[in-house]
Amino acid sequence: MGWDGDDIRLRTDEKELHGFWIDLGSGMVKDAIWSRIDVLCQRELEEVATSQEGKLYRDPTDGRYWERCPRRPELGESSPPFLAVLDADEARRRYELGA
Repeated sequence: MGWDGDDIRLRTDEKELHGFWIDLGSGMVKDAIWSRIDVLCQRELEEVATSQEGKLYRDPTDGRYWERCPRRPELGESSPPFLAVLDADEARRRYELGA
C-alpha cells in the first residue's frame, strides 16, 4: 500500500499503532498499519535513541515522542511493530536522555 501526504502523518488524537501479520493462506503479509509504521519511521519521524527494547522517535510536527517496539520480541525483525506515544519524562527515563 502506498502512503502519501496527509494520510501518513500521525494525527494528534492517535496514541498507538499496532501492526499485524495477515494470513493469506499461501503466506503471511504485513497489514496496512505495519506498512504505515515503517513509512513513518523512515520518512516522517526523527530517530532520537535506541535501546534493547526499541527505538525512540520524535514527531517534528508536534514534538511528541513515539516508541517503536516489537510486539513479539522473540521473533526479532519479523515481529509486528507497536508504535506508541511516550510522554517526555518517560522517554528520558527509558532512553536516558538529558533534561
